[in-house]
Amino acid sequence: MIESLLVANRGEIARRIIRTARRLGVRTIAVHSDIDAGLPFVTEADEAVEIGPAAPAESYRNAERVLAAAVRTGAAAIHPGYGFLSENAAFARRVREAGLVWVGPDPDVIDLMGDKINARNAVAATGMPVAPGTLEPVTDEAAAVEAADTVGYPLMVKASAGGGGMGMGIAHDEAELRKQYGAVSGFAARMFGDPGILLERYYPAARHIEVQILGLADGTVVALGERNCSVQRRNQKLVEESPSPDLDPGLRARMLTAAVEAGKAVGYRNAGTVECLVHGEQGAQDFVFLEMNTRLQVEHPVTEAVYGIDLVEEQLRVASGLPPSTDLTGLQPHGHAVEFRVNAEDPIRFLPGPGAVTRWEEPVGLPGVRVDSGYVEGTKVTPAYDSLMAKLIVHADTREEALTRAREALAAFAVSGPKNNLPFFTELLDEPTFTDGTYTTSIVAKMR
Repeated sequence: MIESLLVANRGEIARRIIRTARRLGVRTIAVHSDIDAGLPFVTEADEAVEIGPAAPAESYRNAERVLAAAVRTGAAAIHPGYGFLSENAAFARRVREAGLVWVGPDPDVIDLMGDKINARNAVAATGMPVAPGTLEPVTDEAAAVEAADTVGYPLMVKASAGGGGMGMGIAHDEAELRKQYGAVSGFAARMFGDPGILLERYYPAARHIEVQILGLADGTVVALGERNCSVQRRNQKLVEESPSPDLDPGLRARMLTAAVEAGKAVGYRNAGTVECLVHGEQGAQDFVFLEMNTRLQVEHPVTEAVYGIDLVEEQLRVASGLPPSTDLTGLQPHGHAVEFRVNAEDPIRFLPGPGAVTRWEEPVGLPGVRVDSGYVEGTKVTPAYDSLMAKLIVHADTREEALTRAREALAAFAVSGPKNNLPFFTELLDEPTFTDGTYTTSIVAKMR
């Protein structure tokens, strides 16, 4: 096992990685911006280095400063968490060139999967279904209109180099396509430095379901079940659960197999997620590939709960060239888990609501309840970063029992200061399509 680990992230995910590393006897180093100096992840690490001001480009996204901190503190490895530099292939290469261990897949795989068109073409070659769409980036509006006649409406207009639910729009006809093309292409150029666009068939009544894969040090790729991530606002996830309710067992098996084959085809090592859209009703369901995330996902705790493993430990073992902690090829899931992303945002329009945390009471002591949090009372949620404050995870033998535990846990979770979306989750648990498991990605829009 590696002896020391720099965590190139912040908040709850940095705190969560540090927790596992310390359990394994790995010395931990936190890097932080000046305004994050008082957050728990900084004080809980064995060592902490301030790397710049609040702006991510000057701190958490600044590869030079992160690498300098790693060298100065004698770190043996870097774990990027999610977001920031986690899917930056150039940074991963620099980590390796500096003689450090990169806790993630090979940089070439990050490059391949970071381009949505190259990714869909690569997985299509393995036999995984993909939605009808363009095979090359669309670089001008006239070409987009021409391609749409072949792909067919409605269309999802995506930034080819995008991710995280950003750089996307829906077009039901040519007029909407022209409008969305300009908006998405301009956003993609500003945000990702690449204006290329992918056009794909849009499925309005779909479920967003993803498969957790893990590429082991010996080259084996395993699938650790799937997660339903269909409760979303602005294409960004709010609630995830495993296993996915209302999913044909035969389709589940096909998805897991296809995800493993895709991972094998690209030589995947470490944790990754194959995201799909499932369309159709029970008995007539099918799926198409959406994208592959080459990192640990925010929602990984639901997989940990149903499989009884620690995915961060498995990541560190793969990166260290060690076998897994247990035989993952025959591991079976148990029970049902649901995760709620507790964000600093209002529960109606989901607009950011940062502020000083004047009260923070977690639902401690309840059976089957876990909280991964980045804040405590007396800290401050700033507008400089993502609004995620914590993740509430519940696990039980059945989905019905898990939802009951979720109601109890939400009632006991108290946050004051920043606006928060805890009331929305209470409302969601009374929504019939959620409680019966038949919900799709349109559930939030219908509720609002």
